[in-house]
Amino acid sequence: MIIRSKAPFRLGLAGGGTDVSPYSDLYGGCILNATINLYAFANIEPRTDNKIVFRIPQTNEEYIFDSAIELPISNDKADLMKGIYNRVIKDFIKKPLSFTLTCALEVPFGSGLGTSSTLAIAILGAYTEWLSLPLGDYDLAYLAYQIERIDLKQAGGKQDQYAAAFGGFNFMEFYAEDKVIVNPLRIRNEIINELSNNLLLCYTNSSRNSGDIIEKQQKNVKDHQERSIEAMHQIKKQSYEIKEAILKNNLDEIGDVLHRGWTYKRDMADGISTPLFEELYNTAISAGATGGKISGAGGGGYVFFYCPGNTRFSVAKALQGLDGQIQPYTFTKKGLETWYTK
Repeated sequence: MIIRSKAPFRLGLAGGGTDVSPYSDLYGGCILNATINLYAFANIEPRTDNKIVFRIPQTNEEYIFDSAIELPISNDKADLMKGIYNRVIKDFIKKPLSFTLTCALEVPFGSGLGTSSTLAIAILGAYTEWLSLPLGDYDLAYLAYQIERIDLKQAGGKQDQYAAAFGGFNFMEFYAEDKVIVNPLRIRNEIINELSNNLLLCYTNSSRNSGDIIEKQQKNVKDHQERSIEAMHQIKKQSYEIKEAILKNNLDEIGDVLHRGWTYKRDMADGISTPLFEELYNTAISAGATGGKISGAGGGGYVFFYCPGNTRFSVAKALQGLDGQIQPYTFTKKGLETWYTK
């Protein structure tokens, strides 16, 4: 038997960074995001030899352990898989398991689409399918958040786990004491299709460690850096503006909001922008885009641009001239999916 799961990556359309403590605890955070048809996959195959095997075909890595109640965290790429296993055993099963877990991503690690958190949801989903764990969407997202941010002490926010679990277009609110409210948006298909057409997704052929940037952002809030905090206030405000533009089908307003937001995004922390992105951004604007945004914390990975009318073709051509890789995608309404095959 093979237990399978897949969870979608997300585009953070607005509000990114306001889901990170301590900002969300002090001021409340708001995020607008939407999942796309690029996925993280997890596959579990039960074993009978008292071994645990973790495989990452994308990087040709394999980790083998004797079956145990707890696996050691050792600062390697298997830590996320080990951390999730440890919590599943501790919170639910109370005994060792023996299996092979194979994980795969349809995008590079560190690409700004919420890779690690989406993979965490996929892995937890596979365990839930296999072991019949009593976990709903909110439960899965919160458990993934706890494992990443508390157990493994990885810097980051909360939006990615909830986006992967719920799927679709969501306006999310984040408050103190880890309170999260997910508000699904009802958007007509023709609006979704037009938005997908006008938002051009581009991979910069570079990755980054989002944790370093997020730690700087957190420090700025703790140190009461007014410029950084005001920038985050403005970024949060834009989540309302873009939500309204989508719901009212005033899509061409999005480019202007993104363009204004880019200045605020750079003020949140050092390292968010790079010379490459500045060149890509200016090139896209010159070719007809009206605004753009780095996906995720910044520093590399994916970027997207709003291209009104038929400008997506001229913008795509210009970005490809700078070695930007255009990524085809569509928005998806489903979050985590699980199943098994014999």
